[in-house]
Amino acid sequence: MDSATFKLRGMSCASCANTIENAIRSIPGVGECSVNFGVEQASVTYDPKRTNTEAIEDAVDTAGYSAKAMQQEDLFAPEDDREQRERKAETRQLVQKVWVGGIVSAILVLGMMIGFSIPFISTWLHNPWLQLVLTMPVQFWCGASFYINAWKALKRHAATMDTLVAMGTGSAYLYSIFATFFPRFFTAQGLTADVYYEAAAVIITLILLGRLLENRAKGQTSDAIRKLIGLQAKTARAIRNGREVDIPIAEVVLGDIILVRPGEKIPVDGEIIDGSSTIDEAMVTGESVAVKKQPGDEVIGATINKTGSFKFRTTRVGKDTFLAQIVQLVQQAQGSKAPIQRLADQVTGWFVPAVIAIALATFILWYNVMGNFTMALINTVGVLIIACPCALGLATPTSIMVGTGKGAENGILIKGAESLELAHKLQTIVLDKTGTITQGKPTVTDFVAVNGTANSNEIKLLRSSAGVERNSEHPLAEAVVQYAKSQGVELIEAQEFEAIAGSGVQGYVLNQLVQIGTQRWMNELAIDTGILRQDWDRLEYLGKTVIWIAVDRKIQAIMGISDAVKPSSANAIRTLQKMGLEVVMLTGDNRRTAEVIAREVGIERVIAEVRPERKAIEVENLQAEGKIVAMVGDGINDAPALAQADVGMAIGTGTDVAIAASDITLISGDLRGIVTAIQLSRATMQNIRQNLFFAFIYNVAGIPIAAGILFPIFGWLLSPTIAGAAMAFSSVSVVTNALRLRNFQPKMLG
Repeated sequence: MDSATFKLRGMSCASCANTIENAIRSIPGVGECSVNFGVEQASVTYDPKRTNTEAIEDAVDTAGYSAKAMQQEDLFAPEDDREQRERKAETRQLVQKVWVGGIVSAILVLGMMIGFSIPFISTWLHNPWLQLVLTMPVQFWCGASFYINAWKALKRHAATMDTLVAMGTGSAYLYSIFATFFPRFFTAQGLTADVYYEAAAVIITLILLGRLLENRAKGQTSDAIRKLIGLQAKTARAIRNGREVDIPIAEVVLGDIILVRPGEKIPVDGEIIDGSSTIDEAMVTGESVAVKKQPGDEVIGATINKTGSFKFRTTRVGKDTFLAQIVQLVQQAQGSKAPIQRLADQVTGWFVPAVIAIALATFILWYNVMGNFTMALINTVGVLIIACPCALGLATPTSIMVGTGKGAENGILIKGAESLELAHKLQTIVLDKTGTITQGKPTVTDFVAVNGTANSNEIKLLRSSAGVERNSEHPLAEAVVQYAKSQGVELIEAQEFEAIAGSGVQGYVLNQLVQIGTQRWMNELAIDTGILRQDWDRLEYLGKTVIWIAVDRKIQAIMGISDAVKPSSANAIRTLQKMGLEVVMLTGDNRRTAEVIAREVGIERVIAEVRPERKAIEVENLQAEGKIVAMVGDGINDAPALAQADVGMAIGTGTDVAIAASDITLISGDLRGIVTAIQLSRATMQNIRQNLFFAFIYNVAGIPIAAGILFPIFGWLLSPTIAGAAMAFSSVSVVTNALRLRNFQPKMLG
């Protein structure tokens, strides 16, 4: 199955989103479809053998809207591209319509208020023919979109918010025209031929004003995306043919040598080949402390060079850069739907037809009980106008947009709304040890050989051990290789190399079988380790990871390897515990070493000596206890456990496989990112609940009041004008509440 994201145009409420969803799902070959009203996007999975993006675009167009498939290459499109111009033109037109409608409405309303005391104004502004002429531009230009969209919906046998507005304002306007042309029809029955032109004009103006404010507020929810895109450098200083040349960022290709001076942005991702510096990576990792870089280190595009000059070779450009991938993930998350939104979707599915039914019942009841056509019409118009499903449609996606954007600002990449929602329910956090709690840069601190040290036997063992370990990607293997190099040992290529997951490695060096691994593996191989057992006990007591070195199935040496705990790990773990979360360490290391590290950071529950393939099983066992579990890891062997967990969190400094298998990525590798992610999830879900409460209460209370439920008690009816104002600002209030999430700041409690 392929997937695609479509930019949508023409939606006015959540009912429109449901209509588009149904239209896309009806296409043969379409799998999943999720339409997000808040970001005006559709995420679709489809079978490319049965359909394509053009067919999906056509289906949306047939439904009365427009859709355009988004390309990954468009992520960094300039601000003045076609889509931006269309949005700006739409905003300008809304402003013009609000001004025209506002001026006409002000004239009519002021005329009604002061006209009785000024005869000239009374004569003119109370003239129904003049009111008809004044309101025509409001009705047929300012409000044209409501009637056009309502007609499109009617042809599809559907109903939207535009249907409600068109029916409400259209009823008031047509009634007023009838009273203007045929006043004798009313006077013959002893009634006054009242007109409601000003009500229709004011309602249309207020709804347009609300839509303008809503669009501007929704625009602020995408600030995170715009800020990320704005981070990218516009040019790069490439060295070509021995000369420095400033070129546009789009012309940078793989393998280019780029020169960066102090204070400049790094244009794309690469690896330093000459020079050193400190680099501010806060804009993509959330880390405020500059990072020292030297030859061999990676640099990230859009970060800022602070002190020195250096040259680097580009490794990722265009849509493959780290920043581009961040933007894509944030867009993906903002366009996804949280499970909590399902209730709102179900409600909006039948909301508009239900409101129309309530409006008709209101008219029939008032006309039959009171015998007053005018009063029945006013209440019916009030019901149609006040019942707006927009607030329900915006309640969840706007909060998700702001929440995921805020996460990106803090170095937390959340792949989907479901992960963001589930994170607030977590009960247990499972932490891998190496590279997660510790720095993931182990170093050899002890080397104990059977025949003593500082002799030719030690050099030979180091040469053999490093020759085998150089073929492994494991951090411990890298530590062995680096230690051998530091001792001036020349490495030898091993033959028939084999890695045994969770146990060790083996290979032939100079026709000798060299096996390096754990105590458990040596026991499985029936290799006697008694000769160095006291040294092994001593090193493990000190909390060091110990690996055994056997040559031709005889123990020749052991190595003690230490991996320093990250400075922030203990504080982050204490904060998680104070937040009511259980923290568990899961590691392949022996229990004694694991417990030393656990005590240092304050973890009580340790699951040690776990083979990589069993990590997922241990996570499953915790889930079987009824717990909602997050797994945090950084290595290839953590990927199955990350996928098994309810929420997988990958350390951004880890492997691509682990990141791909996770739901949330902590870019900086700091465990405080877990705290930030969970606190952000809790804040976002609280915000969503507030929005849904406001939206539901607004409609639950507003519709009965508009229908006249208070009239028998207080003798008071809701004016259609007030109903229009309430409807217009209901959506704005929901979006404004969601924007409060931009003030979110994580709190460390440890």
